[in-house]
Amino acid sequence: MAEDLMRYDLLAQDALKGVVRFALKRVERTGLPGEHHFYIAFETEAPGVKISERLGKQYPKEMTIVLQHQYWGLEVLEDRFHVELSFENIPEKLTVPFAAIKGFFDPSVQFGLQFEIGEANENAELDLKTDDVDDETTVQARVAGGDEQSAAGSEPVLSEQEASNTNIVRLDTFRK
Repeated sequence: MAEDLMRYDLLAQDALKGVVRFALKRVERTGLPGEHHFYIAFETEAPGVKISERLGKQYPKEMTIVLQHQYWGLEVLEDRFHVELSFENIPEKLTVPFAAIKGFFDPSVQFGLQFEIGEANENAELDLKTDDVDDETTVQARVAGGDEQSAAGSEPVLSEQEASNTNIVRLDTFRK
C-alpha cells in the first residue's frame, strides 16, 4: 500500500469544518433561517479556546453550546468564531477555533458532523503541511437526534446510546 503523502484525511476534515464555518458565516450575516439551530461541541482545553475560568472549571474537557434563541455578537473568522451566550443568567464571551470543534449538529434537519482527531493531533491546530500527524485521524459524518441537556440551555444533544445507533461514514474506510 502506498503512503498517503497527500493527507486526504486532513483535507477532508478541513473541508467538513468548512461546512461549519460556512453555516456560521451565513448565520452571522442573516440570522438563523427557519427552524435551524446549532449544537457545537468543542474541547475546552484546545489551543485558542477562550472561556471564563468559571466555565473552564465546570467543563474541563469538553463543552456543548447551543446557538438558537439567546446568543449575540457572533463573529466568524477564517480559523475561529466568537459568540456571547448566557450561562445561568451570566453573559459569557467564548472564542472557539474550528480546530477545537468535535461535533456540529442541526436538529431541525437531523444533520450532524463529528470530528475525531488522533492523539498526535489532539493539542495542535490543523496543519495541512505536517507529516507527523497520527494516521488514525478520521472524520465521521453522523445523522441523529438526542435528548440530553446541553451546556448552554435546555436543548437536546446526542447521548452515547444514540451516537452508537447512528449511521457513521468513516473516511478511512475507503483507504486501501
